[in-house]
Amino acid sequence: MITVDGAEYIIQKEMREFGEELIPLEHATGRVLAEDIVADRDIPPYDRVTMDGIAIRYDDFKKGTRTFTIKGTQAAGDKALTIANADECAEIMTGAALPIGTDTIVRYEDLDMFDGVATIKSENIRYGQNIHYTGTDKLKNTLLASAGQLIGPAFINIAASVGKAQLKVKRLPRVCILSSGNELVPVEQTPTDYEVRRSNNYAIASTLLQHRIQASMYHIPDEKELIHTALAKCLKENDVLILTGGVSMGKFDYLPEVFDELEITQLFHKVRQRPGKPFWFGTDVDQKLVFAFPGNPVSAFMCMHRYFVPWLYATLGLKQPQPVYAVLAEDYSFKPELTYFLQVKLEYKSDGRLLATPHEGNGSGDFVNLLSADAFLELPEMTTNYKKGEAYRVWPYKTLIHE
Repeated sequence: MITVDGAEYIIQKEMREFGEELIPLEHATGRVLAEDIVADRDIPPYDRVTMDGIAIRYDDFKKGTRTFTIKGTQAAGDKALTIANADECAEIMTGAALPIGTDTIVRYEDLDMFDGVATIKSENIRYGQNIHYTGTDKLKNTLLASAGQLIGPAFINIAASVGKAQLKVKRLPRVCILSSGNELVPVEQTPTDYEVRRSNNYAIASTLLQHRIQASMYHIPDEKELIHTALAKCLKENDVLILTGGVSMGKFDYLPEVFDELEITQLFHKVRQRPGKPFWFGTDVDQKLVFAFPGNPVSAFMCMHRYFVPWLYATLGLKQPQPVYAVLAEDYSFKPELTYFLQVKLEYKSDGRLLATPHEGNGSGDFVNLLSADAFLELPEMTTNYKKGEAYRVWPYKTLIHE
């Protein structure tokens, strides 16, 4: 049986390259950038006015001129007006190009305007105020964003501004989710007293959707031949298989045997952890990966967030998120010599601490408890008593709660 760190190490070694693809800008949020983005021109590309008001020559104001004749009005996008005379100004709108011959913007709040004349009523006017000068953000051909980052709204703003109607992104793996078990029936079906509706596959699919992966889903009865046929087909059509159930020691847990028949090499089976001890991981001759999680819902859910999501970050070339640590809000004890993933509620306190309050359910089958908890707190093995105030790594699966 392998340790949690050992399982993580083996999984992280199995990174894959799935290539790149070109997609429309509007579909790029949440994907991983596969190209560098450079400025196609200076940013801003012209001396840009940042306040509504008038454009003047500061030297005229410095010499005592306070009343200016408005030569014309210039909106954003208009060709720049030219101001040549000492007592002239241009009425100007935010976003417009600085009129030729001017160097200072006086906002409306500092003016009296009547019948084509603007009078400055404030003495607190500075040279060059309210102007965003050409190239002060970035110069043409300078790097704006490097490949390998997760695309979000701020990046979309930049990409659109440099004319990237399409973006080159990392291709996502093709993933198939397979559930097994004769007791599992479709969501829309009314189960008997001894059946339950399938839910693990939907929870896993939802986690994948958060990372922009649209997975296919299949259910396999507990029949070895059907399992063999389904796995062979899914391996041919996908890059990664995620399975739930059928990897423990039960009479009808056929998966390990079928894996051997399909030449899927076991890289480990069973991890020193609770929940999720029967976790199986391997790869076939074509380098397809198989994550076979236990059938208990909490086990599968934890393994997805602790192992699969970090693998996905690594394989897409993303920098792993900075580890988050939380402080135990109360003493806690756990006896087996296993790493324990304790369900907790998280809360930020006013002093900056992130508190983790134990929020245990009724074992690895209690998926309802996941809804009211926020994260798994990873408690290291070989320890029995965990003290209030001690900090441990936390694996959030919901937005952190702020005080």
